[in-house]
Amino acid sequence: MRLALHRSLTTTLRLSLLSPPSIRPISSTTPQPLPPPPPSHPNPRTLTPHDKQFNSWLDNLKPGFTPSDVDAALKSQPDPDLALDIFRWTAQQRGYKHTDLTYFTIIQISVKCKRFGHAQTLIDEVLAGACPPSAPLYNAIVRFCCSRRFLFNRAFDVYKKMLKSDEAKPSLETYTLLFNSLLRRFNKLNVCYVYLHAVRSLTKQMKASGVIPDAFVLNMIVKAYSKCLEVDEAIRVFHEMGLYGCEPNAYTYSYIVKGLCEKGRVSQGLGFYKEMRGKNLVPKNSAYMILICSLAMERRFEDAIEIVFDMLGNSLAPDLLTYKTVLEGLCREGRGNDAFELLEVLKKRDKMMNEKTYNTLLNGLILIIKIAHDEIAAKT
Repeated sequence: MRLALHRSLTTTLRLSLLSPPSIRPISSTTPQPLPPPPPSHPNPRTLTPHDKQFNSWLDNLKPGFTPSDVDAALKSQPDPDLALDIFRWTAQQRGYKHTDLTYFTIIQISVKCKRFGHAQTLIDEVLAGACPPSAPLYNAIVRFCCSRRFLFNRAFDVYKKMLKSDEAKPSLETYTLLFNSLLRRFNKLNVCYVYLHAVRSLTKQMKASGVIPDAFVLNMIVKAYSKCLEVDEAIRVFHEMGLYGCEPNAYTYSYIVKGLCEKGRVSQGLGFYKEMRGKNLVPKNSAYMILICSLAMERRFEDAIEIVFDMLGNSLAPDLLTYKTVLEGLCREGRGNDAFELLEVLKKRDKMMNEKTYNTLLNGLILIIKIAHDEIAAKT
């Protein structure tokens, strides 16, 4: 046992003498210090750019700030979300309450920057009594509701509140917004009659409240009656315009002419056309074309052709249907040569007539002439 242990120690000593000693490299750099111990309390939350900007704006609001100070801060803030944060923070401060001025500004900012959900929430607060009413604020709400299709009825609810209010009575701006919103729905004849009652009621309430309409509002009323073919009512409003210090313009006459022609009172429509041209007023494209077609269908081709040339002379051009109504009407009356001659004249005068339109009109005339010849041959 002792002999074996002696042999093992001898072998280990020999190996250690034969193997080279391990050399540790000497570092030329200074030994790194130990890391500091972790803090005993957590780090404070890092402020985001939004937080820093919010805090800087709050620093501008001196203690005891007023609604005018808040209004100035909101108007100076380009970020709508930050403006809303300032609006909400100031509302929570003791001794401060938002007014119609600050609500008006924040609603305008929200709508302009397309924060429609925020705007609707703010409007709900106003209507619930968060601030005193005022005409500018309520008109801003009506404007927003009229611009959003699903809030159409809400606009009239606000209008009814204005009628009952002493501080926020409807103004000309209110009626302009409501009439304009109604007229946008006059796209089909059966729908027009549904909203015509609202136009009548609104007109009566406007007069009863002492609001003097301008030409724009009166034109919308004329347009509403004309589109519903209530042309006598439209003409009555037309004659009342002078009582309000307004002159009928090209829109007024155009609505009247269109309504009369659609009602079948073409001669009266022609009379209004001549009256407006005597005042150097130029009808709208649609008024020109419906008058031309109505005259052609009544076989008053000379009048129709004269108005076509007047239209071209005012840098306006009839559409394909209007041209076909006049030219093919001449052919059916046995005036084929006049129709072909007129087509060539129109091609020269109408700079907007392309080759396709010209060929379509020409082929239509040729077809009508051929059908007429075939009918004559069949009779003989």
